[in-house]
Parts: sequence; structure tokens; C-alpha cells
Amino acid sequence: MNRYMNILTAFILTIAIVFQQPVYVTAEEANLRLYAKAAVLMDADSGRVLYDRCGDEQLAMASTTKIMTLIVTLENANLEDTVDVTAYAASMPPVHLGIRNGEQYRLKDLTLSLMLESHNDSAVAIAEHVGGSVEQFAALMNQKAQEIGCKNTYYITPNGLDAVQGDQFHSTTARDLALVMSYCITKSPQKDMFLEITRTPNHTFTDLSGRRSFSCVNHNAFLSMMPGALSGKTGFTAKAGYCYVGALQRDGKTFVVALLACGWPNHKTYKWSDTRMLMEYGLSKYQYRRFDEVELPAEAMEDIIVSNGQGSKIGEKLQLPVEMVQEETGKEGLLMREDEKVTITLQKVKALTAPVVKGQEIGHISYAVGNEEWKRIRLVTTGEIEAIDLDWCLRKVVGKWMFSNDEKVLEKDSEKSKNLLGD
Repeated sequence: MNRYMNILTAFILTIAIVFQQPVYVTAEEANLRLYAKAAVLMDADSGRVLYDRCGDEQLAMASTTKIMTLIVTLENANLEDTVDVTAYAASMPPVHLGIRNGEQYRLKDLTLSLMLESHNDSAVAIAEHVGGSVEQFAALMNQKAQEIGCKNTYYITPNGLDAVQGDQFHSTTARDLALVMSYCITKSPQKDMFLEITRTPNHTFTDLSGRRSFSCVNHNAFLSMMPGALSGKTGFTAKAGYCYVGALQRDGKTFVVALLACGWPNHKTYKWSDTRMLMEYGLSKYQYRRFDEVELPAEAMEDIIVSNGQGSKIGEKLQLPVEMVQEETGKEGLLMREDEKVTITLQKVKALTAPVVKGQEIGHISYAVGNEEWKRIRLVTTGEIEAIDLDWCLRKVVGKWMFSNDEKVLEKDSEKSKNLLGD
């Protein structure tokens, strides 16, 4: 028995030592030394990943889940709603607010409890109110994740507690997590309220009966760590380790950092050093450049040659000017490093055969950085040219015949005039 106990003790100590040792991850390109197993720095305005370390590896996300819980709530419910607490919501483990079965709360108060103190019971009470059940609310979360563009995210719980459902587990990737935060602060119709709630320093409230009072304090240390800090959410479970997603806006740039598996106890500060390092990297290395500063290929705006068109002569080659029409999804510019270049690709037909209609697409100009296209401009015709047909040919033949006869008549009249003058 003692032998087995010794083996078990040694195993536990080994695991503890592994968890307590910092694991540095070095990216040669950026020369950054990070603790996080998975890390992404994203330009929130474009969604472009500026730094990626295992950014597509699916990992547990802990309470960073709650940014999705909040945005789904804001987009689907009224913050003045009354929330009825169920026994299931009240049974959630710490960290919890301590709500009780049968109590009632204002929804906005619970969202502040959710984001400032990361209370697990508040998350479930919110989910049951908005979705009807935790399962239905998770479906709303997964639907929103797909709309945002997440590829490897699966929500089971609204609070981020570890959970498994069939062959899926509650998880995301650093890239997807950064996408969700980017959506919350730049694209959601409720982005202003999202920022207001997540930036609130503290909040005091009571249940609707007024018999119990609560006080919440914002534990997002990043808000006071760097000028321009916008928002963020921490998280921790035994499976996920310390996680964080945060946003910063400065000098016309908006960055999001997402960190997963960024250390285990007792290393709560690893996420802050990683976040600062990535934010400073983005601020120092990336500058905004407009695509219209790049010179276009000369042939891009050359007239298009049109054959078989109705011109002044049979068999004449016609020229038709082109114009540029920008795609609605195109970016005017992009945050780029000094060593990055914009690659312009021109695809354009050299000639057309009539009929040609006004606005007919004849090619496009593509702007790419790295391996991704960021802007596309369509090239279209500015006018129309009808095709040669039988009626046009007959008109041309008749016109030429009549013109030729008129010339012969004029020549005869001229000869007669000369003769008369000579006589």
C-alpha cells in the first residue's frame, strides 16, 4: 500500500512541477517569447492575424466564453428584463454570485456580475432566460460563432466550465476567440453596450425584492495596464489553464490578443506579460497603408478592343473605355509591417466580340498581402456596342451605294461645268 502511495505522490509532484514551470514559446519571425500554448494578435478592423502561435489548435477556453454569452444576450434580450432564478442556475459552482432558487434579478445586473466577477451562476440564469434553456442558448452561441466566421469553436456551456458532448468538447481556438472579440467591439450592433459593461469598474445592486445586496469589482487588470485598453475577459479551469482575450485601441489601430493555456497555478501573471508583449509588438511593427498608394499596372485602364461591332466601317476594330468599380467588401488599406509588400494582380480580357453592354465585367484588379486577397476592384465597360447584323449591313451597303451614285452625279455635273466654261 505504501508503495502505491509513494508512486501516486511522486506522480502528483511531477505534474505540479510541470504546471509550475514556465513554458516559453519562441516565434522566430517576431522574436517573441511567450508562455501561452496558443496565441494570436489580430487587427480587429480587418480580422487579419498579425501574429499566430498554434492559432488554429482547438483548446478549452474557460470563462473567455462569457464574451459570447454577453454579446448573444445583448443582441437577443432587453437589459431591463426580469430574470427568474432556477434551482439549476443556483447550483453552479464557484466562482458564483450566490443567487437562490426563486429569486428575481434585473438582467443588466446579472450581465455585470457575469463580466466583472465572472460568476458562473449568473451565466446560467442569463442563458435560461434568453434561450429558454442552457442547451438552446448554446445553440444561439454556436450560430453566432458561425456568423462571425469561427471555424473550430464549439459552445456547450454559457460560463465556460469544462464540458463534453458526444465527440465534441467546450472549446475554441486563439484565432476564433480573437474573431469573437473583434466582432464584439467593432461590428456588433451592441458594441457600445458591450464596451460599457466590460469597462465598468464596479457595480452594486440588489435582487428585485431588495432584501439582498451585492457588489462586483472588475478584475480585468489589463484595463489599467496599457493606455488605450478597451476590453477583455479572463478565464481559468484545470483543463484550460489561464486564458485571456483583450482589446486595445491606440493611434488609429485596434488590436485583439487571444491567449489559451497560458500557464497554470501559480502563474496568473503570465497572461498579462504575454498580452503586453503582443500589443507592443503590434503597435511598434504595424502601420496603416492605403492600397491606392500603390501604382496600378499601366494596362489596367487601357481601352478594350471590340470586334464585330457597329462602327463607321464594316470590319472596323472599335475601342471602348473601361472604369473601376470597387467591391463592397474591399478594404481601403491594411495594417502592415515595413517589410511587407502589396501584390497587385491584373486579370483582364484583351478583346471582346460585340454585343457589349454598359457595365459588362471584363476583369479585375486584386490587392493581396501575404497569401490573402484584401481588396478587389472590378473592371467594367463604360458604354455599349451593338453587334453587326443584317439590317446594319443593308444600311451600310445602301448608304455606300447612294454615296457612290451621288459622287458620280457630282462628277458629271462638274464635267458639264468645265465644258460650258471652256466653250
